[in-house]
Amino acid sequence: MKSLDFKNMFKDGKFKNIVIIMGIVGIGLIFISTLSAFNPSEQNDTSYSVTEYKEDMQSSVENLLSQVDGVGNVTVLLTIENSVECVYLENNSTKTKEIEPIIRGVVVACDGGDDPIVIERVLNVVTKALNISSAKVCITKLQE
Repeated sequence: MKSLDFKNMFKDGKFKNIVIIMGIVGIGLIFISTLSAFNPSEQNDTSYSVTEYKEDMQSSVENLLSQVDGVGNVTVLLTIENSVECVYLENNSTKTKEIEPIIRGVVVACDGGDDPIVIERVLNVVTKALNISSAKVCITKLQE
């Protein structure tokens, strides 16, 4: 069995050449990976428009409230302050986060809108679900 002789390995130019070639290959791979990096023009942006966001939130709140005892038929209207905002890194190629629109107010019209107990339940559900203050919520009875 032949033992490794490190002195001869370094004296011989083969080891030095292998190290240099491996270094060049590594640098080349890094360069190629930066060329094929995420291209912002090709990104598949699945963010909501304000209208889609508003409709989805209204639908979700309506579905949730329809499950609350005493509410009955329910209609929800949301008012939105701003649009969906996307935050990107400095090179504009990587989205770091998406800021949802701010809800300015909620109007809930429901069958039980004249019952103080139902109003309290609806108010609690809406304020907790949307993380808004009770001053932004109006609850009324649906027209018969």
